[in-house]
Amino acid sequence: MRFDDSAQGGRGYPRPQLRRAAWQSLNGTWDFAFDVAAKWSSPAEVSWSEHIAVPFAPEAPASGIRLIGFFKACWYRRSFALPPLATGQRVVLHFGAVDYETAVWVNGIKAGHHEGGYTPFSFDITSLLVEGPDQEVVVRAYDDPSDLTQARGKQDWQLHPHSIWYARTTGIWQTVWYEILPSTFIDWLRWTPNLERWELGLEVGVRGEANQLRLHARLSFRDLIIADDTYSVTSSEVHRRIALSDPGIDDFRNELLWSPESPSLIDATLELQSADGSVIDAVASYTALRSVSTQRDRFILNGRPYYMRLVLDQGYWPDGGLTAPDDGALRRDVELARDLGFNGVRKHQKVEDPRYLYWADRLGLIVWSEMPSAYRFTRRSIERVVREWIDVIDRDYSHPCIVTWVPFNESWGAPNLPDSARERHYVEALFHLTHTLDPTRPVVGNDGWESVATDIIGIHDYDADTDRIAQRYHANESLPRLFRRERPGGRVLLVGEQDAPDQPIVLSEFGGIACPSMPDTWGYSRCETPAELARQYSRLLGVVRSLSLLSGFCYTQFSDTYQEANGLLYADRTPKFAPALVRDATRGPRRERPPIEPLEAVGLTGPE
Repeated sequence: MRFDDSAQGGRGYPRPQLRRAAWQSLNGTWDFAFDVAAKWSSPAEVSWSEHIAVPFAPEAPASGIRLIGFFKACWYRRSFALPPLATGQRVVLHFGAVDYETAVWVNGIKAGHHEGGYTPFSFDITSLLVEGPDQEVVVRAYDDPSDLTQARGKQDWQLHPHSIWYARTTGIWQTVWYEILPSTFIDWLRWTPNLERWELGLEVGVRGEANQLRLHARLSFRDLIIADDTYSVTSSEVHRRIALSDPGIDDFRNELLWSPESPSLIDATLELQSADGSVIDAVASYTALRSVSTQRDRFILNGRPYYMRLVLDQGYWPDGGLTAPDDGALRRDVELARDLGFNGVRKHQKVEDPRYLYWADRLGLIVWSEMPSAYRFTRRSIERVVREWIDVIDRDYSHPCIVTWVPFNESWGAPNLPDSARERHYVEALFHLTHTLDPTRPVVGNDGWESVATDIIGIHDYDADTDRIAQRYHANESLPRLFRRERPGGRVLLVGEQDAPDQPIVLSEFGGIACPSMPDTWGYSRCETPAELARQYSRLLGVVRSLSLLSGFCYTQFSDTYQEANGLLYADRTPKFAPALVRDATRGPRRERPPIEPLEAVGLTGPE
């Protein structure tokens, strides 16, 4: 059976680690209506007046609307044709992400509700279908632009983007699609690698009648079958550990391990079978063998210290906002980060499209996954952030590229950590909750400063003076001074009576050198020409790479984002200076691996 990963409408399978042989995208032209004051409560009240290109938000030029203004709700409508269904088949309607509160009707009947702007949801709409092929779906998205208790990341609450905040995203901004499923089917799965045991943990959820079923799992690495097992399904969940034969030879062991330098993936096919062996449902997936942890002052990948060369990536596009133009653009972003010498990205204030994570898995790029912030500390904001963060971890748990979870950034949503025990408990609780949900990855409790509970200390320091940077972080002997006296960003680095830490230290935001191409742009420091940017970047990176105190760095930033012009690339991903110079400065004099496809071959055009 061929498992479809076709790019319908320029976009690949929306859920890359659980793929089926057939799916249907509902992206494209939908009827659309603004509901500025959120007065309408049902589809019958809506006055349809416009059209929109899904999955682009109405604020984005690619949507065909590009509204700059405030509104609390908007509505979507379209019809779609279903093929004839066999007896017992189910139809499940999926949404990749809709910001922020969503209600869905199918053929005039409410299918369900979801809250959270960054996580997927779905509804079984079988009972709502009508006779004939044509079905109608209506979506209401409610998103109060002034509500700072919802997780909103960098979405501005002012009319126009200002400072470090950008255009708002309202409504549908990831793929809408449906699947036709059997009456009993594989609902979800997750992978947990264990290098110490040389095995893979497999968990599978089954929906429907689960009596006398078997699960057949077949794993392959390139052309080699490495596991071919069948398990009894005795309940709605299957939990198994798949032991792999230890090859014993270091060369093959290393070849099988996943890393940015060697992104080896293990392909998997899972079949749900009846007692007589007939296949009821089949999905394709993939996983990888790799481990991540911290050991005293070092980050550890596959049992060895690993130096992280990250770039801060906010995931905005000039025409699409938070939505990439197509799947190829997501792939190119991964390729560009690698080609500029980085081995990872810190996805900043955005839960990225799963297709980006797919390309990071396949091409080799580590990812820090960060929760978009709310900006008020209230009971409601706590409930919202915690609920959505659980969904984020659940969605992305199985991606090998994700090596670190970051629930807080710069005390946003907990602005009084040094003085408020309640806020410290909040950060500590989310740190421990994250470890409870996923004990296999390090957690950065609050990236930037005011660390309360963390496995990695992330420091944000935009000092443009390279001599001061060198002095501040030059040796381990500077730790007591650094953590007792230094105030990068005007904030203490540790909260409480903590001694000098024994965790890895990462300069997780620095640089931010603007080389503006347009007026009214800014950066944390600035230069006037690309040649000057190349010199400043090379000098700064040379200093940072030499600091033995650090376990890695994250340069700000990958590309220009609206008014913030401190990217290494323009907003359209054109490089500001020669990619080879960026790569050499990022990596240093020792060439760690050959470059992948050069930027010159990507075919992007320069800024207008």
